[in-house]
Parts: sequence; C-alpha cells; structure tokens
Amino acid sequence: MNKDIQTYNESQSNGDRDICTILSEEITRGLPEAENKIWHAHPVWFLDGNPIVGYSKLKNCIRLLFWSGQSFDEEHLQKEGKFKAAEIRYTSPEQIDKKDLSRWLNKSREIQWDYKNIVKRKGVLERLK
Repeated sequence: MNKDIQTYNESQSNGDRDICTILSEEITRGLPEAENKIWHAHPVWFLDGNPIVGYSKLKNCIRLLFWSGQSFDEEHLQKEGKFKAAEIRYTSPEQIDKKDLSRWLNKSREIQWDYKNIVKRKGVLERLK
C-alpha cells in the first residue's frame, strides 16, 4: 500500500482508523492493478488514470465513494453529487460487508465513466465501459 495512504489511515481516530485500514486492504486486494495515492487530500484508487474508488473522513463517518457507483444498481450505495458517483458511509468497522465491497469493486472495474477527461469535455461524462 502507498505510504501516504497508510499515514492517512494512521492519522484517524481509533474507530475511523480501523474502518480506513479495512477499506484500504480490501480495495487493494480487489483492485490489485490500480494505482493508489492521496488525491485532493484523500486515498483514491485509479485505473488507467481514471478515479475509481476512494474514501474520506467526514464529520461523523468515513465515506466510501465509487465514482461510477450510480451505474452499479446497488441498493446500499447512495447517489452523491450531480454526476455518476455513489457512496456508503461507515461509523464502525462492523458495518463493512466485505462481500458487498468485493462485488462493488468488481463492478467498478467493469463499469466506468470517464472522469479523467471531464474537464477537457467541459463537464460531460462519457461511458468507458
């Protein structure tokens, strides 16, 4: 795992640190080919330069975000923002369902919108996969 992500995880409070550690391990296991780094101050995994999944600390939870998640057709993922992102929020490590997470990671590889070129296309998203 990227050392900056490890530092990010370790900087969290106890419960949040556990959530972040589980998420980073499962994401790395589920997307071993993905580049991972701190992007806009949060851990994010990329495939071919396109952001796929990441997590961030919010006031009272850890938010797991899939950039193309609205296209996954998954009831536990909630719409986030005006594009195609979807999220789930965790307040304890026990809430993480690794089976769901694995399925979402597989879908994130197969279903992608082109966020890498969204600025070049003036805010228009195109489906890659």
